[in-house]
Amino acid sequence: RSKSNQYPNTSLIQVEGVNTTEEVAWYKGKRMAYIYKAKTKKNGSHYRCIWGKVTRPHGNSGVVRAKFTSNLPPKSMGARVRVFMYPSNI
Repeated sequence: RSKSNQYPNTSLIQVEGVNTTEEVAWYKGKRMAYIYKAKTKKNGSHYRCIWGKVTRPHGNSGVVRAKFTSNLPPKSMGARVRVFMYPSNI
């Protein structure tokens, strides 16, 4: 019996070029999308998307925690996620 909690609705994502917790602060609240290709067409496209949001840093090496609208599938492990530069407060 495990005495540690699992959080399947939170994903750990390493953002390219981000190496410290201070750099992660700028990405907090930014939107991200996991885009994948499906076999059947929906709305005239084979591509589908799961939207998420950066919630907080994880550790000291620039990894972020993100929550997605629906949990990411196992095949997404190691795959690319697009980080969008909005909402921005610049």
